Amino acid sequence: MRIWDISPRRLCRAHLLGEHRELHAVWTVLTEGRRGYSRHPETLRWRGRLRALFLRHDSLVDEMLRRGYRHRTPLDKTRATGRARQDRFVDSVAEQRRILRRKGCACR
Repeated sequence: MRIWDISPRRLCRAHLLGEHRELHAVWTVLTEGRRGYSRHPETLRWRGRLRALFLRHDSLVDEMLRRGYRHRTPLDKTRATGRARQDRFVDSVAEQRRILRRKGCACR
């Protein structure tokens, strides 16, 4: 499970769509009190930052639409509470870039 802290424009198709799917999983855990992945470090870092998560979703959707994908899974904006900026990281942005480079995908 991963929500990147890199511009969605830099992500390949697989990472863009995969992050979108995983973001919805984190959102559901945090807004509906689901237990799956509730202790995962990626989920924990978004506690109290649902507004930032909502904004990340918007940026992913913008990029998906730019690439010609349809989007049919909006988030409930009324649940977008807390901080609007993510300042907690599982891996630094520099490390995230290294991780993506090692994957050998089309991420830029």
